[in-house]
Amino acid sequence: MLNSERIGNEFYQNLGKLFYAVAMADNQVRAVETERVRKYVRQYWLDVDQVEDEFQSDAAYQIETVFDWLEEEEMDGNEYFDQFKEFYKDHPEKFTPALKKLIMETAESIASSFAGKNSSEMLMLVELEKLFAH
Repeated sequence: MLNSERIGNEFYQNLGKLFYAVAMADNQVRAVETERVRKYVRQYWLDVDQVEDEFQSDAAYQIETVFDWLEEEEMDGNEYFDQFKEFYKDHPEKFTPALKKLIMETAESIASSFAGKNSSEMLMLVELEKLFAH
């Protein structure tokens, strides 16, 4: 696997971690949040680039795969938000203004999919905005 493909796959895996962290901000992932992730992957993320995973599937599906795995394991979302931040700091060139906008739109949609955004989700979204501002 080429290094650029490896980084591309890690990019999508880290987005799965981020979106899981947003959904888990209130310590519970609801079905509507999972559905929102799937909708955004299919509607927006599959068209972002041509990166494929080792199975020749669109790498954007890594978002769902990681999200589903973390949900099954009922992991703490904050740890995965921190992992996303580290990936962002290590690979800022992967995050164009258009991708940052799509990431924010996806995260906000997940956060508001169940009874609006709560304070935990709002704090995480603000922290994400601050990260992208640097």
